[in-house]
Amino acid sequence: MDIQWFPGHMAKTRRILQENLKLVDVVIELIDARVPKSSKNPEINKIIGSKRRVLVLNKADLADEKLTGEWMEWYRSQGYSCVAVDSLKGAGIRQLIRQIESLMADKLERERTKGKRISPIKAMVAGIPNVGKSSLINRVAGRASAATGNRPGITRGKQWIRLGDRIILLDTPGVLQPKFQDQEAGLNLAFAGAIKDEILDVPRLAAELLKRLSLSYPKYLAERFKIEGAGDLSGEELLYSAGRIR
Repeated sequence: MDIQWFPGHMAKTRRILQENLKLVDVVIELIDARVPKSSKNPEINKIIGSKRRVLVLNKADLADEKLTGEWMEWYRSQGYSCVAVDSLKGAGIRQLIRQIESLMADKLERERTKGKRISPIKAMVAGIPNVGKSSLINRVAGRASAATGNRPGITRGKQWIRLGDRIILLDTPGVLQPKFQDQEAGLNLAFAGAIKDEILDVPRLAAELLKRLSLSYPKYLAERFKIEGAGDLSGEELLYSAGRIR
């Protein structure tokens, strides 16, 4: 499957990120813990540059815990400050706030030393579509401040959300790279819901996902769809079997 999707508003989104980067102290970059490599948009690296950032592996509750730990260790070895988060239940949120404050400790200390009123930390939330940016903001804020939905493209414009006196968050629309050089990344993002279903061959995509799951997680596939010997079946056969069970 050749998956390419770069809707017209993406160019505007990139401009929004670039224009507002100078207004913030730190960037919270969200990636999907289920596909931590594919969901890390290289375009965001180019936009952020050397700006301080925390890398958040969101939806950690849906990912393989062992592999999430290994990915976090790898990203830390690359110099990232990172944390695994479940935005819906709140796991990892306190650690995220501590990491933001730790990154900005020198700025806060300078303000204290000079006797200035300590200003809130301004943080920008960035990531691909449907990675859970708005859900994260709502969890941190403790209220429904940002629109959410299980499809890409919910957030279209920037919005500031104040989190008490300590942090102000800027929510931004999701941004994809203009072209997937690696089709593996395109497939993984389609599996994770970062690409609109309307442009996809959904049954074929589902068959491909089921085949991958049958090879990596046959136990869970058997539990969910009561399919034994899944590794010996094609993706289409798995989809047919799952459909019969449903």
